[in-house]
Amino acid sequence: MKRLVFILFILPCFLFSQHVIKGTFTPAESYNVLLLYKVTPTISEYVASSKLDEHGHFEIKLDASLSKGVYRLVYAVPQEDYNFDVIYNAKEDIELSFNAETGVSYINSFENKLLSSYTSSMSMVTQSIGNYFRQKSNDTLALKSIFKTQKETQEGYEKAAEGTIALDFIKANKPYTPNKYLKIDAYIKALKAHYFDYVDYSNPALQSSSFLTEKTLNYVFGMSSSSKDKLAVFKKNIDVVGEKMKVAPKEVQRALLFDLWQQMADLKLEPIANYISETYLMDVAVALNDQELLRALILYKDLSNGTQAPDFLLETEQGNTGPAKRLSELEIADYYVLVFWSSGCSHCLDEVPQLKSYVEAKPKGNIQVVAVGLEDEPTRWKELIGHFPNFIHVYGKEKWKNEVAQSYGVKSTPTYFILNRNKEIVDKPENFDAVKAFFSR
Repeated sequence: MKRLVFILFILPCFLFSQHVIKGTFTPAESYNVLLLYKVTPTISEYVASSKLDEHGHFEIKLDASLSKGVYRLVYAVPQEDYNFDVIYNAKEDIELSFNAETGVSYINSFENKLLSSYTSSMSMVTQSIGNYFRQKSNDTLALKSIFKTQKETQEGYEKAAEGTIALDFIKANKPYTPNKYLKIDAYIKALKAHYFDYVDYSNPALQSSSFLTEKTLNYVFGMSSSSKDKLAVFKKNIDVVGEKMKVAPKEVQRALLFDLWQQMADLKLEPIANYISETYLMDVAVALNDQELLRALILYKDLSNGTQAPDFLLETEQGNTGPAKRLSELEIADYYVLVFWSSGCSHCLDEVPQLKSYVEAKPKGNIQVVAVGLEDEPTRWKELIGHFPNFIHVYGKEKWKNEVAQSYGVKSTPTYFILNRNKEIVDKPENFDAVKAFFSR
């Protein structure tokens, strides 16, 4: 009976024992709250959160029912930019320190320390190879020795990581190691040819992390830096990764392709962003019935530079008052600045008068402003448009729900588009200074 009571007493301790993730963020004043997510191939599931104290310390208690896998710590917004992954094996606590300049380092956690050590060690070997080629050395034995070290380091870490989640990442990151001396051009060519030898896009552990995203982006951008025709090389590289990722579920393909598309859009490489969309991402969106993504991709393409600007009626509340009924019918200037603004927008009230002065200083017929006022009701707008008599004013009823605003994807004011004489979009300046920069070119 005593034995039974003892077992019944200690059993809950085993069943409900908890592990923790704890550590320190510096500088402490830069961080407030941490969010923890369990990452799966298709979704990130919220697990817990922790406030950081005045010293930057935090602690998150992990429920005993949490399964092993890859987890993500988010420390700022936007969440997709300010995070890092940790491996949780359901056997040990994780203790770490983080600094925005130096990144994350692990104080306790065998798997995370092992993977971090592996990454650091292989980085040093890669740096040695780079130094060798930069020095234009002819010491072939020295290069062979570096390659030997690279091979032995990889094998050593794979052996040390047996039975761990970290092994999936170590194997997938296995570098190409030639078995003979190669000159730099041949080596770079071989690196590209063997880049994906060990990267398995169907591996759930890799899918449940940022690893595949980083590998994809590194290949597309890193393997094109020396080419003169970067756009052509980008397309070839995208075709390679597009083919490799076909073994992954559509949801994973969507995430990887969208990240790549977003990178190109942010860099204003519209032809490449549209290539990704038309060749790969739209098909994935259709397969997933992702109507929101489809609409976003189509809108982006329709508003790309060189496309015909969406047409609309040039009407105020009282009807047409301008020199033409529709935007497409205007024939009074070399360029048209289309600005979406609002009478309740402080930035607009600062920039629109500057736009007026700037355009008036130009030769007549050079620039015509078409101003679409996005309003919930017209009273204030009517008072203000009298200050801009040379603008063509359009009343944007229902503000963000306005049909014209939606056709141009307007989400904030002021938003600018510059059109040429043929009403083709030639630029999408982020602000008034960017408008001036366009015309100064």
